[in-house]
Amino acid sequence: MTTPLDRLGFAQSLLVRHSAERTGPTPALADHPDAGLLLFTGETAVLRRTGEGASAILAAEAGARAPEPLPLLFLGRVGDRPVFAGALPVEAATLYAEDPGYRVLDLRSVAVEGAVPAAELGLLATAKSLLSWHARHGFCANCGSPTVIACGGFRRDCPSCRTEHFPRTDPVVIMLVTRGDHCLLGRQARFLPGVYSCLAGFLEPGETIEDAVRRETFEEAGLPVGAVHYRASQPWPFPSSLMIGCEAEALGDELILDRDELEDARWFSRADVRLMLDRRHPDGLLTPPPMAIANLLVRGFADGF
Repeated sequence: MTTPLDRLGFAQSLLVRHSAERTGPTPALADHPDAGLLLFTGETAVLRRTGEGASAILAAEAGARAPEPLPLLFLGRVGDRPVFAGALPVEAATLYAEDPGYRVLDLRSVAVEGAVPAAELGLLATAKSLLSWHARHGFCANCGSPTVIACGGFRRDCPSCRTEHFPRTDPVVIMLVTRGDHCLLGRQARFLPGVYSCLAGFLEPGETIEDAVRRETFEEAGLPVGAVHYRASQPWPFPSSLMIGCEAEALGDELILDRDELEDARWFSRADVRLMLDRRHPDGLLTPPPMAIANLLVRGFADGF
């Protein structure tokens, strides 16, 4: 078994971020007939069918069949082609869902299915995160006045008090805690039946990644942790987080679970983990799908990395 980074959802992107183009007048969709367009209707993405697959990058005219996308953001470029993203009313989804040339699919399913090329998932993550931020930050946190879009959508400005507001990304530590040939996996009540995953939690202000791993593991499982090692990261646009994948070494094996956080947690052997990854565990236990960073961490443990 391997730990393929190319299967990690949202971690690859075709986007070239042209920050220099955001400082002055930004490109406009109407001026670029060759532009690419990403469209969301609520939590779902509009995809263009391409033979047996699909693409998230639509032609500019694809937005003409619906009300004007608002907001319309300039993301950057794919090659020399400017790419924009826009939000449509939820009811506009039917305008595309009823057309055999399109698919309308929620973003998590897009990643799990591999419905679009892996390098387009990063584009979708950027678009979804930015659109979600704009939907929630129409007013100035400093004075309460309405704000306006600036820098192509990578900033909102307050005309009243001149405060500049920037999109936020919430860092989350997700850790595979190990002790010898066993690893700790847990489940929350909201998980699908039989799924066990890595522990995780939000990084707090003024806290290092390593200390966040130690704190969250102790809070959720009552387990002290020593050494912590960074492994990989994954953008997680629900609505806008960065999953920071780590491996951590437990200093003991006794578990004291916080039942408000975890329905269950237990130690699993490498053999158990391999069966879970292969969906052959006798109790029907599973790991998260390959698009999730928890799968990458668990698979690395199973492979002895």
